[in-house]
Amino acid sequence: MQESKIFFSTELLIWYEGAKRDLPWRRHRDPYYIWVSEIMLQQTRVDTVIPYFQRFIERFPTVTALSEAPEEDVLKCWEGLGYYSRARNLQAAATQVVERHGGIVPDNKAEVSALKGVGPYTTGAILSIAFNRPEPAVDGNVMRVLSRYFMIEEDIMKTGTRTLMEELAAELIPQGRASDFNQALMELGALICTPKSPQCLICPVMARCTGRLEGAEERLPVKTKAKPPGPAMDRLAAELAGAGVIARPEGAMMNAEHTFSHIHWNLRVFRFAAEVPGTTSRGVPDAARLNSASTSGFAQMAAVAESTAGYETAGDAGDVGVTGSTGSTAEYRWITRQDMDKLAFPNVFLKILNSYFQ
Repeated sequence: MQESKIFFSTELLIWYEGAKRDLPWRRHRDPYYIWVSEIMLQQTRVDTVIPYFQRFIERFPTVTALSEAPEEDVLKCWEGLGYYSRARNLQAAATQVVERHGGIVPDNKAEVSALKGVGPYTTGAILSIAFNRPEPAVDGNVMRVLSRYFMIEEDIMKTGTRTLMEELAAELIPQGRASDFNQALMELGALICTPKSPQCLICPVMARCTGRLEGAEERLPVKTKAKPPGPAMDRLAAELAGAGVIARPEGAMMNAEHTFSHIHWNLRVFRFAAEVPGTTSRGVPDAARLNSASTSGFAQMAAVAESTAGYETAGDAGDVGVTGSTGSTAEYRWITRQDMDKLAFPNVFLKILNSYFQ
């Protein structure tokens, strides 16, 4: 086992030196840049992130600049990346860094992990890549690589398995090479040891990969699939009724396609008209009347999309629903075409809204 570990670390670093991609956040050891890139890369492809990262850093070049920026500017700069809670948490954490650490990203594990939105993986990535600390950074790519190489057949969705992976990854880090090693491990999972059809024949560690030798590379890692949510329209109907919203469906409006987090979504968009006195054309209520009616729940919903897609994981990306008077703190309001220049929307929503306002 020890020989296999040494072989893995040695060959991986040799491969990385010649195969690593030239990515903008790799040109610096600035912990702020690395932090921003790691948050953006969560559930998002590298090619998608690059232009967003460059614009974000140009607009908010320092932790202090991000902390002091209006939230709407931050969200607008994030527009299209999705999972907007990431941007809000990033800005909130930037404020923590300014208030607690004088605007300097800390190099202490407890202090980094205390930042809002920074979990074990991001903590490990910041500390190892920026400060060369021997901390593991274990995400889905890394667990896939380790599962295959060491033939680990435990379910990676279980907490105990993640802990095992973190301990193993920490053992593999060569002394003084934490930054390069963790990036190499991520790179191998992204380029070679991919979820489907791994390129074993050009893998630098194939000679001792137990999963490949056992013919198990395609079925590893073991991952329990989350139960898909129920039909969106059924959930919507229940939520609307519970919120006391009287909305009249006017039929299908358009179809749209969206690819995000390796899942292809086929969206069917419906138009609903609020049953509020004084509605204008196309079923959009007068703003003043809607504001006065909001306490009755009439202003809770402007549109709904029914989606059909393969759900791979639970969480934000898989949640479909409407908030009403059932305890959620989210607020909804009707918008005009002019509001679109100020508010941030995912790309698929921009397509839908632009079509609607035309």
